[in-house]
Amino acid sequence: MAHQIEMLGTGNAFLPHGRLHSFAMFDGAHLVDAPPTALAALRRKGHSVADIETVFVTHVHGDHVFGFPFLLLERKYISDRDGVKPLRVVGTPFVKERLTQLCNLAFPGSLESMIEHVDWDHAENGFTADGWHWERFEVHHDDAVEPFGYRFEHHDGASFVHSGDSGPCQPLYDAIERSQLAILEMGFPDWVPSTHHHKPADVLALASECSTPLGITHTFVDDQSPHPPVLTDALPEHPAHVTHLRDGHLIVWTNGGWTFAES
Repeated sequence: MAHQIEMLGTGNAFLPHGRLHSFAMFDGAHLVDAPPTALAALRRKGHSVADIETVFVTHVHGDHVFGFPFLLLERKYISDRDGVKPLRVVGTPFVKERLTQLCNLAFPGSLESMIEHVDWDHAENGFTADGWHWERFEVHHDDAVEPFGYRFEHHDGASFVHSGDSGPCQPLYDAIERSQLAILEMGFPDWVPSTHHHKPADVLALASECSTPLGITHTFVDDQSPHPPVLTDALPEHPAHVTHLRDGHLIVWTNGGWTFAES
């Protein structure tokens, strides 16, 4: 079966029209982040929460992790009542501390057994049971939330990078150069005075120096909507190897490369 990356959400924290919070699932078993809209996105696509084997956490901002308690609660009462499905969460000890606090705040007294059942993996690199090697690396964002990106490489040669939330930085760009695809956040328009996110001009600068296909997520740009734009519904002009992703976008590994296709 071909590898698939499914973009379950592609919006930033402010939820542009037509987009849920940014996160991705690959090969039907592994999530990158668990935002507030995670359960809604999984339901919308018909995925069982019990099939999730791994959650890779990029950082602990609310739009990336506030859905985690709902995933545990769903597994406990609906999709894994017998507690037989393993769940691994990859992140630093800080991630475990904050997600535990979050679960206790969201559903006090209900999730202690689920938290104990989680395999908390703090390693900087490792393997999934289905053949993916992963490595975690620091990126440029708010240090208070311990920001990281992830690079994944399968034993069959497929590879990709997920930037998490990151402004321009060399560790991310080095990982992208070694990979066949990068999922890159573009959280703010050019006029916002922030260096903690890629902006359209940053994406353009990277694309001019790098031939790796870039899939843009965590965007501020509205998708199709009958409503007035939140900020804008106009996509910036970027080279052909830059794809502005939409919710539901599938990225499929075929013939030694990644292909962008709608679901």
